[in-house]
Amino acid sequence: MDFSRVFNEAMPLLLDGLKLTALVSLASIAIGMIIGLFICLMKMSKNVVPRAIAGVYIWIIRGTPMLVQALIIFLGVPQLIQVVIPSFRFDAVTAGIITLSLNAGAYLAEIYRGGIMAVPKGQSEAARSLGLSKSKTMRKVILPQAFKFSVPSLVNQFIITIKDTSILTVIGMAEVVNKAQQYVGSTFVYFETYSIVALMYLAIISLLMLLSNHIEKKLKYEGKK
Repeated sequence: MDFSRVFNEAMPLLLDGLKLTALVSLASIAIGMIIGLFICLMKMSKNVVPRAIAGVYIWIIRGTPMLVQALIIFLGVPQLIQVVIPSFRFDAVTAGIITLSLNAGAYLAEIYRGGIMAVPKGQSEAARSLGLSKSKTMRKVILPQAFKFSVPSLVNQFIITIKDTSILTVIGMAEVVNKAQQYVGSTFVYFETYSIVALMYLAIISLLMLLSNHIEKKLKYEGKK
């Protein structure tokens, strides 16, 4: 085993893949946060239609493997659209971001809902007694506090999203695992290459876990004041 040689040879390729992994993860979690908020509000609506739509969306996303979702979005959806627009297709990065965003959105919706339910009901009642409408109460009083309660879980979801990018190698997205496969395909050096990839993920995830723990401790400390 020669880790130093593999490290020197493979690292430029792996870092190139890591950049895409980071960009796709950031874009997906940002879009997922918006999707999750809308789905959360729909699920908490008194109207049965948006509540049912949100419930079905969460049920489908959480009940099916992300690998299958990625294949449907990358291969299945374009096939349907090509009936009308024959030249239509998704590139791997676009399909990957859509898959991760929809997946994260379903889980973030439940995280937001938990955050909203953690806000004391007295906050809402006090805001309404001061003349704020229901929408303003949600926007100015409830959501800021709910977001604060949800921050540790949001960081954890970001961690999950980063790890989930590795699944997208199946649709040819050139993230870090895909780049590792390219290197392995020409050198047949499996153990060292994939060990280096694992260490790269471990370093990034460990930093985010430390950040999550720090935020959680800070929020608990502020809550005791």
